Amino acid sequence: MSYYDEAESRLKTLQRRGEATVLSIETSCDETAAAVVKNGRQVLSNAVYTQIPIHRKFGGVVPELASRNHVDQVGPVVESALEDAGMTLRDIDAIAVTGGPGLVGALLVGVSYAKGLAFATGKPLVNTHHILGHIAANYLTFPDLVPPFTCLVASGGHSHIIEVADYDRCVLIGRTRDDAAGEAYDKVARVLELPYPGGPELEKLAAQGDPHAVRFHSAFNEGEGFDMSFSGLKTAVINYLQNAKQRGETVNRADVAASFQFAVNSILSDKAVRAAVENGHGTLALAGGVSANKNLRQMLDQKAQKRGIRFCCPDFKYCTDNGAMIGSAGFYLLMAGHISDLSFNAVPYLPIA
Repeated sequence: MSYYDEAESRLKTLQRRGEATVLSIETSCDETAAAVVKNGRQVLSNAVYTQIPIHRKFGGVVPELASRNHVDQVGPVVESALEDAGMTLRDIDAIAVTGGPGLVGALLVGVSYAKGLAFATGKPLVNTHHILGHIAANYLTFPDLVPPFTCLVASGGHSHIIEVADYDRCVLIGRTRDDAAGEAYDKVARVLELPYPGGPELEKLAAQGDPHAVRFHSAFNEGEGFDMSFSGLKTAVINYLQNAKQRGETVNRADVAASFQFAVNSILSDKAVRAAVENGHGTLALAGGVSANKNLRQMLDQKAQKRGIRFCCPDFKYCTDNGAMIGSAGFYLLMAGHISDLSFNAVPYLPIA
């Protein structure tokens, strides 16, 4: 019996049971992560090795270094996840791995390792979309959350407004035309001379400033559409700082950070809430690394409440890249019959829809 025939046979058994314990692997950027998740909602373990100290001196992620460190860490992290769950590979029903989007070299490490485990054990292999994983982080925090709903996904690489039509089906409503929100945060943090990672540091500085001190705006974002643009806001901050320097004026960096944060989060929250209303969804979820931004959480919660919409966002431990979110998304893909043979490859620019 070929690997795929054996995996399909195991899949049919799991679908009849409606239950599965999934070992998941995430290596899309600079976090080497693995987890064991039962039935898409119960996290039995969640091991994460972060490379932030390695990349900090470069002011951002260096893809080559990220890939090499994934090679060193993926084995120990998977072993840690199994040990923390009190399990061995024999206790695992399926393996889920992030196949894209992300840094291609980093993705290939996780994909190759997962293929090896799947081939050696005959377990079904689930190629899992990274953004589906971020969305699924909400299932781990809200056991009663089920599709359909609207989700705002905001991170360093993505800014999407998505209709989650089902666990395995998404419709793209709006997206950034240029910089992702998290990318804009990091770039503005850099010009404000804040350490890496810039987003959390900018949020800390913004807490000390006046969000209405400087008006940063982008005409593109004032339209009725759901697409967004953050490059203009980033440029507006850079120009503001350069003009002040040329005039010999002292800039209140906290006010600049707070004003920029207010502009970005206003765009994200206004468009996301309006998308939920226009699509007739009673629930709006937030996902992605920027979902850890407390100001954005508060804005979305307040605006959603005013429109009678339930607001959900993940626990902070599930906001940044982790294996548990991939395990949750992988379970639902598995139950829907989405398993892969061993020929699939990592795709760095994998679309969500």
